[in-house]
Amino acid sequence: MKIPINIPFVGKEEISVVTSILKNSALTSSANQGGKHVQNFEKSVSSFVNSKYTIAVNSGTAALQAALYALDIKHGDEVLIPSFTFVATANSVLSTGAKPVFVDILKDNFTMDPDQLEKKITKKSKAIVPVHLYGNVAYLDKISEIAKKYNIPIIEDSAQSLGSTFKNKHTGTFFEMGCYSMYPAKVMTAGEGGFIVTNSKKLRDKLLMIRNHGMVKGYDTRILGLNLRLPEINAAIAQVQMKKLPKFLKARQKNAELLTELLSKSNLTLPIQRKHEKVNWYLYTVTSPKRNTLLKKLNEKGVGAASYYPTPVHKTPFYKSKTKLPITEWAASKVLSLPIHPKVTTKNIEFISKSIFEIL
Repeated sequence: MKIPINIPFVGKEEISVVTSILKNSALTSSANQGGKHVQNFEKSVSSFVNSKYTIAVNSGTAALQAALYALDIKHGDEVLIPSFTFVATANSVLSTGAKPVFVDILKDNFTMDPDQLEKKITKKSKAIVPVHLYGNVAYLDKISEIAKKYNIPIIEDSAQSLGSTFKNKHTGTFFEMGCYSMYPAKVMTAGEGGFIVTNSKKLRDKLLMIRNHGMVKGYDTRILGLNLRLPEINAAIAQVQMKKLPKFLKARQKNAELLTELLSKSNLTLPIQRKHEKVNWYLYTVTSPKRNTLLKKLNEKGVGAASYYPTPVHKTPFYKSKTKLPITEWAASKVLSLPIHPKVTTKNIEFISKSIFEIL
């Protein structure tokens, strides 16, 4: 039995739209507003998360980069981020010339610790990037209070949290901008791709230029931009996936509920949703002091359990930061994610649970 941790759910509709685009030859568009499929996809996202504007780009990393550019983050600035995240969060900051300042996380949901955040703010702090890790919603109320107190804008790294809500409001829509990824392992995919949501027309207009070499009409570069455009093929796939997203999320929730029920008597620490929080169940993440044994033996049984992330960003060979982040380092040695994506069956969930009890 092979149960992968996360795989894309692609069907005939996606194949059909790709074939149609290939036949019609309009593979991409350098127009300011993007191609037809890009524009339609953007509308579908805005409708889903309830934001005024969506700007499609070619990756989640590009979304973060573009958002930082839009805030004029530059050399000498500091951007506060968790270290317990995928490295893209830090790399996008570094690519602007700014310095990523690593903040510790909370034990209960692996997101940025607001108290730690406040302690690390300096006069150079120009942006805060909380990450909604595994689909868990960061403590936005407290982070918002701190940001207002010091007058610092917030970019939400929502790469893993499309569909997660807090008090019925979607992640990515609480502050200046929210950035998402459509990598194949995410809750929906475009193959590769990302997008930014915002309610600010000024930021939206700036982001449209940033994704297309700073241009508005033809060769009239007005600000620094890059080629961050999303091709029409990817946008068309994403459009189909957006229609399927509510079903995908329901399947994940059902699997998460069943797994919680079956593992309730195990000695694992299971994920819990906070009051007013609805998680998209991108990753079902438990903690165990026997993480490494559990991981190895589950993999041997064909269960695609995985650890995100065994090496926090500040400990990677490139960043090599001496910052002390005790909860981050604890989590890196204890977390384990289990498969609950839409292709996982009830039998698979029962097998995963049975295997865990046998191993422990």
